[in-house]
Amino acid sequence: MNKQVNDIREAVADIRDGAIVLVPGFGAVGIADHLLEALCDQGARDLTIVANNAGNDEHGLARLINLGRVRKVICSYPRSGDYSAFLNAYRSKSLELELVPQGTISERMRCAAAGLGGFFSPVSAGTKLAEGKETRVIDGRLHVFEKPLRGDVALVKAADGDRWGNLTYRKSSRNFNPVCAMAADLTIVEVERMVDLGSLDPEAVVTPGIFVDRVIEVGRLPPRNHPLYAKYSGAAA
Repeated sequence: MNKQVNDIREAVADIRDGAIVLVPGFGAVGIADHLLEALCDQGARDLTIVANNAGNDEHGLARLINLGRVRKVICSYPRSGDYSAFLNAYRSKSLELELVPQGTISERMRCAAAGLGGFFSPVSAGTKLAEGKETRVIDGRLHVFEKPLRGDVALVKAADGDRWGNLTYRKSSRNFNPVCAMAADLTIVEVERMVDLGSLDPEAVVTPGIFVDRVIEVGRLPPRNHPLYAKYSGAAA
């Protein structure tokens, strides 16, 4: 029942080439930056990344793309912030893009977590995003069938966690983290703080430990190569 690991390299060591990796986060909020940096150093290649956007600046997901280790991105907003890593790779045709509306990508992961076979949605009906997909008219409105989206691995960020894997989140950093945690075969979590068993209010636990495989404490500071490291480390001092 002890899911805590103390070495971040150990936490990501068995992520294989070709894995589908779920990466929660909205903009720069709620992203497991430490785990993404560890994945960059680990060396897995030909990855499919499922995320809301396609990385920013030169760290985390953007660094992974710059290293040539991402084969495909499934996301809603590839052109967000400093998206130069995505743009360069996409223009060079080394990176494939599957564009999925934000609510649809979340629901596809939720369907995978719930063991459902998919769902019909009016979103994207009549657009290029519906090409090749089954459609059905429901109550006079055209719907598109969307399949579940499951990951081999989810790299999750939480605020507090215990050694059983129970998690709480900090405000908007919750975003896609809970659904990603449920929709992967292997869920690895970085937490700002490890707490003792029983110290988390059960009513505040958003992700129960049954969905979590590994937890590592990283503190509240981002990785050293993150553009906000200097600001946060100065505030901490």
